[in-house]
Amino acid sequence: MKAFDLTGRVALVTGGNGGIGFGMAKGLAEAGATVAILGRNRDKNGAALAMLAALGRQASAHLGDVTSEADLKRVIAEIEQRHLRLDIVINNAGINIRKRPEEYALAEWRQILDTNLTSAFIAAQAAYPAMKRAGGGKIINIGSMMSIFGASFAGPYAASKGGIVQLTRALASAWAADNIQVNAVLPGWIDTELTRRARSDVPGLHERVLARTPAGRWGRPEDHAGIAVFLASAASDFVTGTAIPVDGGYSVQG
Repeated sequence: MKAFDLTGRVALVTGGNGGIGFGMAKGLAEAGATVAILGRNRDKNGAALAMLAALGRQASAHLGDVTSEADLKRVIAEIEQRHLRLDIVINNAGINIRKRPEEYALAEWRQILDTNLTSAFIAAQAAYPAMKRAGGGKIINIGSMMSIFGASFAGPYAASKGGIVQLTRALASAWAADNIQVNAVLPGWIDTELTRRARSDVPGLHERVLARTPAGRWGRPEDHAGIAVFLASAASDFVTGTAIPVDGGYSVQG
């Protein structure tokens, strides 16, 4: 369908070299977009770039730290110079450190908030002028089930992901007149490197997730391709400020 066609659009995906980020990046590329991925690991960037190039689409990989305003501004400038525009930003990069609240060092709190939440604000702010020049844009912020639920082992992470939802609403309200739609995606329990460590750290987590998820399985990164294409395309031009779970029904259970 034409409404979902991303031909001629240019997207930046932070943390796009693996996991949910790559699942979304691949979905955008398959819908016709030129995709730029931003990550700190040169080898992972190269492997992801090769897979995107194999789809026959233009793509680029950029080294940078999402907590650095200078790096994000540099990367967005590189994307505009190379691909001539920027239409879509997916703020996906994130980390977690699992501890009880009383065990966190303040430096760990700041590291999680800076990586998961502040980086999304910096990237959106840096992309805003480019999107205005392009006549509009789409920003997709990646939250979490922890945007909805609490967990004893994820206080800073939950705070950052709750903040993502409120930041999304604020940006959506501020930039609607500029034809920029801003939405959040809330992944459930997805089989990624991050959650494999969680299964190791939290006894019984795997069984509890399966018991509560009506779909009866953990999610996969590719399960996020469709929502990424929808929120990045003209199909969602009248959708802004939302937070959409992609969780196999986990969040609707009592």
